[in-house]
Amino acid sequence: MAARKTLVDDATLTKQLRRLQKILPDATCALVHRNGWELLIATILAAQCTDKVVNEVTPALFERYPGPADLAVADVEAVQTLVGRVTFFRNKSKNIIATAQAIMNQHGGEVPRTMEALVELPGVARKTANVVLGTAYGIPSGFVVDTHVARLTNRLGFVSADNPVAIEAAMMERVPKKRWILLAHQLILHGRQTCHARGPKCEACVLAPDCPSAEVG
Repeated sequence: MAARKTLVDDATLTKQLRRLQKILPDATCALVHRNGWELLIATILAAQCTDKVVNEVTPALFERYPGPADLAVADVEAVQTLVGRVTFFRNKSKNIIATAQAIMNQHGGEVPRTMEALVELPGVARKTANVVLGTAYGIPSGFVVDTHVARLTNRLGFVSADNPVAIEAAMMERVPKKRWILLAHQLILHGRQTCHARGPKCEACVLAPDCPSAEVG
C-alpha cells in the first residue's frame, strides 16, 4: 500500500489559496472560445491533447460550422480533415457531430446548463461538463480535475487521493464553493508555469514555504 500523502491543515490551505490569488488573479481557461458552444466542442477535442493544438484547429472548424445546427449536418470526413491534428480525431469528429445533433434535437439548439444533461452528450464526461458550466456560464457545478490539478492538489497536501472523482470530492469539501471555478484555473496555470510534473521549480514557487512536497535549497 502506498504511503498516505501529507495533508495540510485548513489554515495552511487558506494561506496557499491567498498566494495563488495574488500571483494568478486572472487565470482562465486556455482554450480559446467565444461562447459555451465553442468551449464545449474545444473541450471535447482537448481530451488527451494539448490546448495549443486544439486552439490551432478550432478557428477553421468554427468558421465552417459556426453553431450546432451547422455541425449537426456536417460530413464526418470533412470534420476529420479540419481536426486531424488532435489525438483520436476520428472518434472525436463523430462525437462532436453527434453532440451537435443531440443539442439540436433534445435541447432546442442551446448548450444545456446542467451536469446531468451535459454528461449525456457524446464525448462529454464530468470534467468537460465542469469546464463548460464553470467557464462559460459561471456555474460552480463541481471542481475541474485534470492532470495538473491532480498533481498539484496532492503535492500541496490539499488532498490525499489518486483518482479524479475522489480528488474532486475532497476539493469540494475543503474549498469554498465560490472559489471552485477560479482555483481550478489557477492550479492548472501554476502547474504549467511552475509546478511541472518533472523538475518542478520549487526554488521559484511562492507556495513552497508551506508545501509538504517542496524541495528548496
